[in-house]
Amino acid sequence: MDAETFKKVFLPYHQKLYRIAYRIVQDAANAEDIVQETFIKLWNKRGDMQDIENTEAFSIIILRNTCLDHLRKTKNDYHTNYDSDIPETASLVKQIEIQDEAERVKKLINKLPEQQRQVMIMKHWDGYSDEEIEQITGISPGNIRVILSRARKTIREQFIKIQQ
Repeated sequence: MDAETFKKVFLPYHQKLYRIAYRIVQDAANAEDIVQETFIKLWNKRGDMQDIENTEAFSIIILRNTCLDHLRKTKNDYHTNYDSDIPETASLVKQIEIQDEAERVKKLINKLPEQQRQVMIMKHWDGYSDEEIEQITGISPGNIRVILSRARKTIREQFIKIQQ
């Protein structure tokens, strides 16, 4: 595959790949770097592209794996803003209690296995549907529901232990 063919095939996926990367890593600069790294990996594999039927799906899989590698390396803290959900009319004591509980839940989520943590964040903080999570991660909808159920159960049990 020559450079012109590569550009025609893969560059149209740039925006979609960026959106997926941003949703996974939650950082614009890292998402752009990951997309560029994905294009480099695709370019290096251009000789093996004859057997690939769906280049878009192949690109997304490479991107997803690159994102997961990045998260493993950086142990991203998922800069989720838990404070934004606290109503301003709540008393100061109540706000502190809510923030403390949110921090506990955040720590419990960060202790989940990587797959559970990723699916949990995508579903509950990023607002993805099961179908979108399936497309991004490659996990079947049935497995997504099982993963979410197990993650919620683990968090619930651990949270109850902390509160006692």
